[in-house]
Amino acid sequence: MTYLLGIDIGTYESKGVLTDAQGHIIARAATPHQLAIPQPGWAEHDADAVWWHDFVLLAKELLRQSGVGPTDIASIGCSAIGPCVLPVDATGKPLRPAILYGIDTRAADEVNELTQALGEAWLIQKTGSALSSQAAGPKILWLQRHEPALWARTARVMTSTSYLVYKLTGRVVIDHYTATTYGPLYNLQQNRWEPRGLALVCEPNRLPELDWTTAIAGQVTPEAAQQTGLAVGTPVIVGTADAASEAVSAGVVAPGDTMLMYGSTLFFIEVCAKLPRGGLLWPAVSLQPNRYVLAAGMSTTGALTRWFRDELGGVERMQEERGGPNAYAALAEAASQIAPGAEGLLLLPYFSGERTPINDPLARGVIAGLTLSHSRAHIYRALLEGVAYGIRHNLEALAAAGEPPQRLVAIGGGVQNQLWLQIVSDVTGQAQVVRTTPGAAYGNSFLAGVGVGLFADIDAIQDWLGPTEQIIQPNPALKTHYDQYYQLYQTLYTSTRPVTHALAQLGVGRKEEETA
Repeated sequence: MTYLLGIDIGTYESKGVLTDAQGHIIARAATPHQLAIPQPGWAEHDADAVWWHDFVLLAKELLRQSGVGPTDIASIGCSAIGPCVLPVDATGKPLRPAILYGIDTRAADEVNELTQALGEAWLIQKTGSALSSQAAGPKILWLQRHEPALWARTARVMTSTSYLVYKLTGRVVIDHYTATTYGPLYNLQQNRWEPRGLALVCEPNRLPELDWTTAIAGQVTPEAAQQTGLAVGTPVIVGTADAASEAVSAGVVAPGDTMLMYGSTLFFIEVCAKLPRGGLLWPAVSLQPNRYVLAAGMSTTGALTRWFRDELGGVERMQEERGGPNAYAALAEAASQIAPGAEGLLLLPYFSGERTPINDPLARGVIAGLTLSHSRAHIYRALLEGVAYGIRHNLEALAAAGEPPQRLVAIGGGVQNQLWLQIVSDVTGQAQVVRTTPGAAYGNSFLAGVGVGLFADIDAIQDWLGPTEQIIQPNPALKTHYDQYYQLYQTLYTSTRPVTHALAQLGVGRKEEETA
């Protein structure tokens, strides 16, 4: 038998699957981990204690569960959150915790500086999009400015998937899709590192090599085999960012297919027939040559429901610990009893700034319309609706920059919340196909098979997927109602922006005083 191993490292959880060549899942495993937030606007992971630790744990667990011999694994695929910035020394040892993707907004000054130096028109023409908190280049520059002694010891800068592949094979490599998010360092049209951007940020030899996602990066080394239980010499593909693998796992491969990944953040990937226009969103080459996607991302979605459960859902958590219903399910049930619109309550979900389409790292959460008659259930419903308005905002931006999304495919942990899915369809007026595959880890397993020639290309994923499990249809009777709230949602952001920006600056300044 031939088996394929896929592992994905997420913001709060890592998952792994072992499949056969027909896509049947032989074993699966998951493990949680913590997100470090040293101060407002920062988000970090320890590369060894989180990324590599989880990979090793999951690899061993999948082998144990399945009883599959390590030499029967034909190929390994990895994905992880991205883009991240991890500086390592000449021996490959991390020098500090990794700076994470767009939820880390520390490099706002560097974003502005590089934008002024290069010009937004040049950025869009060469790299595909304006700089934002999602871009890795400004965070590399932030390291140089704020931690110069550490930067002097930095030999290479890796992203999360790069580090996993390095630990497995000894090669430092990044796929073209993930490299697209390393603005302003990647030339989207020529598929290479961009000299003008590099001149302002870092030397090219500090960055990983470029290659395609399904190319073989190398083989498992003896040291990695000893740590993981995998066989020496097992092929490892270059891998990619979690959202791209997740899209493949859901069959989002045809033009017009659009993934909504309900995770700690919400990520969108629309497959496009040609390279889409740049600007507010993130055009990218796909996982293989001559394919394109248009991506977008919200900063706090699932993380926001987690925050609500942890900070305001103490009763539900206590009941769950005593054998009662899941806390998230209990909160959703209470919110389902509240009328659409939460009786005049509106929430901006910008608790960690916001990525697309407003690209505002200083945006902050707002709850408007509170009265003494509102309960926690009202606020939770407003939270779910606020995220839905943000989704609609992004879908409209996708249609304007690329092609109108034809088929929405919902995946990720958030699809367990049926109320949330229904709200999103009602707010957007679009149906959602729901897929409940193991997600990016499953996509990685398939991509690993492409890498060793078991499948011709990524279109073959359709042979792995069964029939559609569920379709969420919008309720047309609610369209006018939610249209009114959506217009107010946009107005609320623009009207409160001066205040939330000032509060964000005051909050950062206060934190700096406390740590000085």
